[in-house]
Amino acid sequence: MSKENKDKENKNETPEISKSKAKREERKKEVARERRHKRTAKIAGIAAAAVIVAVIAAAAGKSICLAAMRTTSNADFSAGLTADGKIEGVNVMDSLTLVDYANIAVPADEVAATDEEVEANITSTLESHREASTDTTLAIKDGDQVNIDYVGTIDGVEFEGGNSNGAGYDLTIGSGSFIDDFEQQLIGHKPGENVTVEVTFPENYGNDDTVAGKDASFAVTVNSITVTPELSDEFVAKNFSDEGLSTVEEYRTSVKNRYYEQHLEEYLANYIIENSTVRSYPSEYLKKLRAVTKYNDEYMMEYYNQMFSSYGMSAYDNVWDMMGGEVSDEMSYEKDLRERAKETAKTAMVYQAIFEAAGLTIDMDAAIAEMTAESGEEYVTDMKENYGEGYMAQSEIQEAVMDYLMELYK
Repeated sequence: MSKENKDKENKNETPEISKSKAKREERKKEVARERRHKRTAKIAGIAAAAVIVAVIAAAAGKSICLAAMRTTSNADFSAGLTADGKIEGVNVMDSLTLVDYANIAVPADEVAATDEEVEANITSTLESHREASTDTTLAIKDGDQVNIDYVGTIDGVEFEGGNSNGAGYDLTIGSGSFIDDFEQQLIGHKPGENVTVEVTFPENYGNDDTVAGKDASFAVTVNSITVTPELSDEFVAKNFSDEGLSTVEEYRTSVKNRYYEQHLEEYLANYIIENSTVRSYPSEYLKKLRAVTKYNDEYMMEYYNQMFSSYGMSAYDNVWDMMGGEVSDEMSYEKDLRERAKETAKTAMVYQAIFEAAGLTIDMDAAIAEMTAESGEEYVTDMKENYGEGYMAQSEIQEAVMDYLMELYK
């Protein structure tokens, strides 16, 4: 009966403002975890976006020997860092002009939540709470997801594949999953009703001559209609009471606050980098950053090539082909690599400078314990083996700085 074999349609699962036993403490951990992952990637330049984005290469001008420029890749992400996450042999305060991070004028309109994103979030939250309803006052409409059982017959005889065998089948009305106007004939019917649906199989229905071009009758039982709940005090109290929320107004405020904090963090993170100036870069650290960045580029190229190969597509011959944009050959790639290393170094230097100037500290034992509780010992072991103590500590430094700034400006 269906045009093609399909798995049952899944409900859209979209992120929402935490609804599990997220207790504010659990949400803080989740946000911190996300931030840690983002910032960790940013420090070492390993974010996939950084790999594929088209960056501006320095214009050719100097005659530099390519052999001298060529970077040898290295997978040591902690190279150039002390065990406590700081750049080896460098006084960062002597190497840059640091932004006045304690007196940033944050424009309210740039960090405030917009009505559009709040409503979109609420809509996705409601959608994620959709449930099958057997309410007999509901009637099927175009676009509804319904659950049905059916038994199909041709000339009064059942045929293979025409019986749901009581397992229930999720069908979206109007999706065109079923033949002819099967779906349209269900419109207007209610849960619990039995419906006779008359259809004609297409002449070219697969290779099955037993049904192709024939008239069929389906005895259909409407089991349920999936409904989206309305945003109400009852809905909020049922799903978000563990966050201390019981009314629609409180819930909307919590959504706005969540977006405000996200926007504020993004604004502050960009501001402190853009408004600090590096006077001199640590050359040894830059060299090591170039090596690990190139390693990551090569790793990503291999990943893409394996994926392309599985689809019979042409693979990249080298990393600069993967980069695109103004990166067109090895020379331009090496120049681009140097620019990316400088961006990564500047980020590390600015965060380290604020960390030191503000007198902040990190507790790596506590951080490791938290990571272990969240992701397991195997994850922590892999992090230590693949990235090293210095890299992990540097990530915690950035986490501490951002927590500090958020407390200043929230």
